Amino acid sequence: MKNSLIRLWRFSRSPQGLKIIRYSLVSVISALTSLVILIIVFGVLRLWSEVYSTLFSNILAGIPSYILNRRWVWKKSGRSHLWREIVPFWVMSLVGIVFALFVAGWAHDFAQNHHLRHFDRTLLVVAANVAAFGLLWLLKLALFNRIFAQIADVEVGAEA
Repeated sequence: MKNSLIRLWRFSRSPQGLKIIRYSLVSVISALTSLVILIIVFGVLRLWSEVYSTLFSNILAGIPSYILNRRWVWKKSGRSHLWREIVPFWVMSLVGIVFALFVAGWAHDFAQNHHLRHFDRTLLVVAANVAAFGLLWLLKLALFNRIFAQIADVEVGAEA
């Protein structure tokens, strides 16, 4: 057990370990941003249904997620590359959002069928949103790590 903790501690101090920690923190920030927006637009203001509120909150949360991932996790600066950075990020984000919308639709149907109160519906849609994005977290980490590593390799090759 002690050796495992020591290895974990050393890994957390390595460049890859720090990248995973930063990526995790960006994910937490993005999730909290999305959940706060979702609670406000669906739970408090009751602007839209579960599905539209989920869509709105996740699109808005994607903006700081992209910026923080690019600058803080993968240490990229300057202009974003449309086809190598922006498009892959938003394609993966939209896959997550579509999955979250599917789960939000399920939450809506479940709430309707079980005659849940609005507070309970809000808890259900928030939990559904967290579950949907939790399932896609590791896939996005692997994909974004590969994308930004390839871009760094291309830039290093161009400088040589």
